[in-house]
Order: sequence, then structure tokens, then C-alpha cells
Amino acid sequence: MALLFRERSLGQSKREKTMSSFSSLSLSNPVSDLPSPFGDLTSTLSDADILETAYEIFVSVCRTSAGKPLSYTSQSSPSPSPPQPSPPASNSPSFQKSLTSTAASKMKKALGLKSSSSSGSKKSPGKEISPVKSVKKPVTVGELMRVQMRVSENVDSRIRRGLLRISASQLGKRVESTVLPLELLQQFKASDFTDQQEYDAWQKRNLRVLEAGLLSHPRSPVEKSDAAAQRLRQIIRGALERPIETGKNNESMQVLRSAVTSLACRSTDGFSDCCHWADGFPLNLRLYEVLLESCFDVNEETSIIEEVDELMELIKKTWGILGISQMLHNLCFTWVLFNRFVATGQVENDLLDAADGQLAEVAKDAKATKDPMYSKILSSTLSAILGWSEKRLLAYHDTFDSGNIESMQSIVSLGVSTAKILVEDLSNEYRRKRKGEVDVARNRIDTYIRSSLRTAFAQARRKMMEKADSSRRVSRNQPNPTPVLAILAKDIDDLAAKERELFSPILKRWHPFAAGVAVATLHACYGNELKQFVSGITELTPDAVQVLRAADKLEKDLVLVAVEDSVDSDDGGKAIIREMPPYEAEGAIANLVKAWIKTRVDRLKEWVDRNLQQEVWNPQANKDGFAPSAVEILRIIDETLDSFFQLPIPMHPAILPDLIVGLDRCLQYYATKAKSGCGTRNTFVPTMPSLTRCTTGSKLQVWKKKEKLQNGQRKNPAGATMNGDNTFGVLQLCVRINTLQRLRMELEVLEKRVITHLRNCESAHADDFSNGLEKKFDLTPVACVEGIQQLSEALAYKIVFHDLSHVLWDGLYVGDPSSSRIEPFLQELEQSLLLISETINDRVRTRIISDIMRASFDGFLLVLLAGGPSRAFTQQDSHIIEDDFKNLKDLFWANGDGLPVELINKYSTTIRTVIPLFRADTDSLIERFRQVTIETYGSSARSRLPLPATSGKWNPTEPNTLLRVLCYRNDETATRFLKKAYNLPKKL
Repeated sequence: MALLFRERSLGQSKREKTMSSFSSLSLSNPVSDLPSPFGDLTSTLSDADILETAYEIFVSVCRTSAGKPLSYTSQSSPSPSPPQPSPPASNSPSFQKSLTSTAASKMKKALGLKSSSSSGSKKSPGKEISPVKSVKKPVTVGELMRVQMRVSENVDSRIRRGLLRISASQLGKRVESTVLPLELLQQFKASDFTDQQEYDAWQKRNLRVLEAGLLSHPRSPVEKSDAAAQRLRQIIRGALERPIETGKNNESMQVLRSAVTSLACRSTDGFSDCCHWADGFPLNLRLYEVLLESCFDVNEETSIIEEVDELMELIKKTWGILGISQMLHNLCFTWVLFNRFVATGQVENDLLDAADGQLAEVAKDAKATKDPMYSKILSSTLSAILGWSEKRLLAYHDTFDSGNIESMQSIVSLGVSTAKILVEDLSNEYRRKRKGEVDVARNRIDTYIRSSLRTAFAQARRKMMEKADSSRRVSRNQPNPTPVLAILAKDIDDLAAKERELFSPILKRWHPFAAGVAVATLHACYGNELKQFVSGITELTPDAVQVLRAADKLEKDLVLVAVEDSVDSDDGGKAIIREMPPYEAEGAIANLVKAWIKTRVDRLKEWVDRNLQQEVWNPQANKDGFAPSAVEILRIIDETLDSFFQLPIPMHPAILPDLIVGLDRCLQYYATKAKSGCGTRNTFVPTMPSLTRCTTGSKLQVWKKKEKLQNGQRKNPAGATMNGDNTFGVLQLCVRINTLQRLRMELEVLEKRVITHLRNCESAHADDFSNGLEKKFDLTPVACVEGIQQLSEALAYKIVFHDLSHVLWDGLYVGDPSSSRIEPFLQELEQSLLLISETINDRVRTRIISDIMRASFDGFLLVLLAGGPSRAFTQQDSHIIEDDFKNLKDLFWANGDGLPVELINKYSTTIRTVIPLFRADTDSLIERFRQVTIETYGSSARSRLPLPATSGKWNPTEPNTLLRVLCYRNDETATRFLKKAYNLPKKL
């Protein structure tokens, strides 16, 4: 960074490059675009008028610093020889002080400014002063001031000549008691100038200064009716139209002097010996501002001269005339430093740092005084500085980058310091609050961060929209362009990273959680856009998922920054996090995916209803003997799983259970519908006939119930539940069973495929595989098992009690048992078994055959114990029964190729215990029946045996089973017992 100050010595001074003489005041200081905070002067006073008047005041106060007369020696004549030191411009020691010291300036140290003897100081952009060959070295502070204020030697010579004359005529009079423009008008006439035009301009300038200081901007207000003011206004108006004669004590000068003196010597305490002609606001501040501007090098516009301490010492001598106090000096100097930074292209940050340092003094002054005029000027000046600073800070992303980031800290510091004074010392609202309740610096930084990032976000969004519109026009035929909000999320992520890396370290000095505030602001801005986007989403699309995933990533990055930035805060960053309500992007994605799942599941359920109504369960549909609808539903489910895992979402494992449950319910629904209407075991078992007794030796017993009813039962033992639909035939039932078995087998394949999909899913973790329950179909296997069980039993009992009823229920042991044995039933049953074995799936074949065997055993027992009036057995018939039962078992054993003996024995346990009852004699049966009945019903049964209820669970120790054997016993002893015990008639 270039340095502000350059060492000046008699032998080494860059001021050697300045012009040797200035013919006029044409060179001016750098001009900024900032309006003066001190207020506007009358438009008749130019910058040159102000500068020359300020220089006159400066020279006038310096001549009296030692109380000696001012001597004058002209330096206007150029010399061909090397320039020599000019004669002293004054007898003042300070004014004549030689510029030979290179010691570090106390003021530079106080302002934190550096000094360097090396070159390289920055010039104002576009400002370049060409050196002139003939140069005179300023060797005194007075001479330095002339050069710094760009006053020509001729003008300087005339001013000092006039002051010498004034001093001679007013020996011993204080300069503060002199109205300098008036006295200069008295001392010069037209002959003292190059031409009449120059004289007229000079005269008008002094009259305009008198007008500004006494009429337009007086220290004390002037009444409109004031005679002196009216008279002075008339004189000036006339002189501006027609120059008056000056240079002698004529009448016009006496009238002018009378009016000026009357106005200048006014005071609140009455008449004063001090003249107030240049101490009214804002004239005095503008004159003082020009004097302070002289502290900057004429060649190095951003550098303050090395001799600033000596120069400032003399400038402060003007305070008496200008009415400047230390407080006003501090305020003015702050503005000059700041204004010079702005005017010279904002390249020298040291100027800002110096202005910021001066603000510390201004802050002390603001607390020490409540002067309304000072407060007004203070407020105006600070507001101008703060306005300029905040114009950059409220959109600092537009103002600063890596190339000029160094200046940001200086501008932020300046803005914060200015705001603190305005709020803490000038704000009535702040005074009403306790100081601990308001952190001005933090609040301002908070405002800058939020404002700048909102602006940066809006710009990023606008650029993105323009770019997207342009891309759509150029590439209308290109598929799958990236959604705008997804691109914006990436840009905002980059913006947050830039903020954290570039700006937050600077802002953290005043706001400990600058980065947290920044990301919270970006989070809110993007959240507003995302909320509108989500509200318009009606279905899951790739664009929607891409945007929501980008939003989710952005949110996680922003929250991470906020947490890391707030780790040392008292609340652990909770306040910042509360400003960042979750986007719930994953939740939005999950809801969309769940809606997608629901749509697929609902469609699948409708498909099941529609297709199962059309399904005919044709065993010839395919070689495996299962329904085509099962193949189709498995294909749909497989495609649904593939589509699900192809969704570009980050939470497949989390939502997968929802999909599995939905598909599981559809398959369960399919399994339930597949068995619906096929009946159960009880559908085909005939109604149990009532107990009664037949006459001895009768081959056709007569029962209590009418034979017509019994015949009706035999003709329709299925209870009229079947409607004759061929979809419920034996082979169709086999297809249904095969279909449910196929579903069971394919579920295992589906579950393995789901695990494979999960392993290939980028969002899956190890924990997702540890709990396999969530990936399994729970309902369908149970429904399939229950369905197979129900269909198997229905098939078995349908064959035995419905399809073969003509050879079992209607034929077996009807009439004479020896002539109606089991062989016809076994032949047809064997044919049915062969047909089923060819059709049914191998995995359920044993179960189906076992159920048919059990149904056959139940049918055989039902014929023996509840066969109706067409059946009766003698004790000798037991051999026929035992032999037929053995043949029945052999059918299922099939010489070892059929069912296992253990399984046959298991299902034949009941019948094997009941058949021996038919071999027992009648008396022993009666005695056993009595004992069992008494044991069952207690001692009350001794006097009269109760009629046991029919349980249907046959057992040789169960009263009803024994009673039925007796009822079917064809002998006289049984007849008499039943007649006596239950009064069963021999005939109906």
C-alpha cells in the first residue's frame, strides 16, 4: 500500500516537481461527488474566492504570532541561476520555520499513518501533474503553505504587501479586531493590479466575502430592518454593477466601513472589540476546510505532507477569526480526510483509517457538548459519511471482491463508528433506552449482512432466470435441462462459501456470528422460492426431485456453517438455527414418493379386481399350472420396484417400507380373492342325522326323521353352497393352490431383489441391511398359507363328500355291508388322486394328498357312525369294516410310494380306536356306555341315563360315539336297551 506521507527535506523534496510560479488559482483540489455537509454558500462565491480568502486569513494570523511587524521582500522575479531560499514572509518564527526536519510527525502517529522516503505513492485516477523545469524550493512553512494552496507568487506578494500596509496603519491592533476584506479594499487601488479587469474581479470577490460573512452567513442573525445591513446590501449591489473607488479614505469607503464595522462588531454581550465577519456557519467551515486541504501534497493527492505538524500549528491560529473550536476542528478534519479518500478514487485506505481515528475524538466531543449548532453540523457530517458508507455496505457484494477487500474493513469501521455516534449521542430514542439494550455496531453489521445478501440473492436469481430463458430459447429440443432452482441452490451455496471465506472474517470483528446471520439470510431467501415451488408440485417429477435434493444439500451446508460459526455462543447457536426453519425437502420428497406409491398401489389393486373377475383358473394356461394373472401381478410388482429404485431420491431405504407394505397388501388382496368363494371343509361335510333305532333284522331301518328329508340330504350333501361354476372344479382349485404357492416362492425372489437394489443404492447404509423385517412381505405369505390350507381342505372334502358322494355316502355299506364295500370308492378316489398329482405343485402335493386322506378317513367314520337309515352292522361285519379300512390306508401308502406310514397313522388315529367297537359284543358295549356316561354326567345318571350330545369328535371313551355304535348294532339286545333307556321306537 502506498504511504500517505513523504519525508521532505531541504535537499530531498518531491515538491521540487511543482511549478515555479502560479499565474492564477486555476489548480484546484480533487473534487468528490459528495455534497458538502456544512451547507451551501451563496452562489456568488467560487472555490477560488474561498481559497484566496482562506489564504489571506492564514497569512494575516501568522504575521502576529510573534507580535513583530511583517517585513516583505518580493520573490516574484525569476532567476536564471539555481533557486535560492526566499526571504522570510514574516517575522513570525513559526512562519519562517525552516523545513529541514525529517522526524516523524506526531500527528501521523496519532492518526496511525505511516511515513516513507521511498516513492510509489498512489496518484488520484486521472490526475497527473507534470513537473516544471524551473522550481523554487519552499524553505519555510509560509512558503510551503503558498505552494500547497496553489497561490501564485504575484497573488502572494500582493497579499503580503497589503498586510504590511495594514499592520503599519494599525500598529498593535489584534488581527481578530480587523475585517480583513475591508482593510484590503482600503489598501489597494487599480494601479496595484495588472489590469482593470483583474482589479474589478478582486474587488468584487472581497465585497462578496463581506456579503457572505456579514449578511448571508453571519455569526448572529441579522434583522431585515437593520439599517447597517440594508446600507451594506445597497453598497455591495451597486459596487457589483459599477466598481467603487478604493485605495483611499474617501466617502464611499467611509460609508462602507461604517456599515461593515457596525455589523462585524455585534455580539450577544453588546459591542465587542472582536470582529465577526468570517465565523458564521457554514462560511467559516468552508474556509477552514480549504485550509485543512492544504495538508495534502499537491503532487501526491492521497499523501499528507511531512510538515503537517508545523503547518497545522499555523492553521489553528485561524480559529479566532473563523470561530473554530477543537470540536469543530476534529469534525472538519475527519470530513477532509474522508472526502479526500472519496475524491481521489478510493484507493488509499490509510485515509479512511485516519478518518476513523479522528472519529474517536469526535465521539468524545459529542458526549461532552449539547450545543445545538454543533449537533446540527455533526449530524449532517456524520450522515453524509454514513450515507456514503452504507451505500456500499448495504450491497457489499457489489462493492468488494478479492481485489479490493482490504478497503472493506476500513469502510465498515468508519460506518460503524459514525453510526454509533449518531445513535448513542444524537438519538433521542437511544437515550430513552438503557445502553445495554442496544448494540449499535452489531445491529448495523446485522443490517449490512442481511441487506447485502438479499440483494446478492435477488441478483443471482434474476441472472439465473435470464440465463434459463435464454437457454430454453436456444435449446428447446435438448432434453432434461437442469431446473432453475437446482442451479440457484448451487449458486447460493457458492455465495455462502464466498461470504464465509471473504467477508465474514472482516465482519466478525463487530458481529461474532456474522457467518451465521449470512447463511440464515440466504436460507430464508431460498426458502421463499422453494415454498412457492413446492406449493405448485402435484406429482413426483425428475425436476421436482432434483430441486428438492439440491435444496436439501444447500440447507445442510448452510446449517453446518451456522452451527460452526455459533459454537462459542451462549446458546450454542440456537437463536440462529431458529431463524432457519427446515425446508423439509426430504419430507416433501417423501410425501411425493408416498403419493407416487399410493397411485401405483391403487392402480394395482384395481387391476387385481378387474383381472380376477376374468380369471378362469385354466390348468392348461401354462406348464406350471398356475394362473396367468399371478404372472402379470408379479411382473407389475417387479417393474414398480425397478421404477422406485430409479427415482432420483436420497431416501430409498427410508420410504421402501411404505412401498413394500403397499405391494404386500395388494398381493394379500390377490391371495384373499383367489380363495374367495371356494368354500371350506364344512361346506362339503353332510349334516349329521338324528339318533334313532331300527327293528331287529331289518335291512332298511326307519328313523325318527322322515326318509324324504334324509333322501334330500343325501342328494345334496354339500348344502347347496356350490353354484355349478366350473371355476370351482377340482382342477381349478388345484390351479388356485398352485397360484398361491407360486406367490410364496416368488416373494423370496422379490425380497432378494430388493436387497440387491438397496446394495446398489447410493443412499443406503449398513444399518439398512441389518433389519431385514422392513424389506419383507409380511401379509402375503400368511394369506398364501391360509389360502392354501383352506383350498386344500375344500378340495379334499369336495372330492370325498361331493364328487365321490355317490360311491361313499350314497353307496358304501348301504343295505348289506358285504355287498356294498369300499372298492368302488377306492377306484374313483385313485383316479382323482392321479389327476391331482399331475396338476398340483410338487411342494404342496403331499399336503393335498394328506388332506384328501384325512377327508376319506372322516367320510369313512361318518358312514359308520352317522350313515343314516340305510346302514346297520352286526358284530360279524367288523371284519369287513377292518378289511375295507386297511384297503383305504393302502391306497395312500401305495406300497411305499405314497404317503409315509407315520403320516397315515397320525391321521388314522381316531378311526383306528373306533373300529374295535364294532368288533365288541353288545353287552360289553352297553356296560361301557353306562360307565362312561356316569363318569361324564355324575351319579344322577345312575337312575336314568341322559342322552349324550353329538360333538362330532369321535372317541371310544365318548358317550355319543358308543351310543351311535349301539344304534347301528343290528341285534335284539341293543334294541331292548335303547327302547328301555331312551324309548326309541322299533318303528316310526
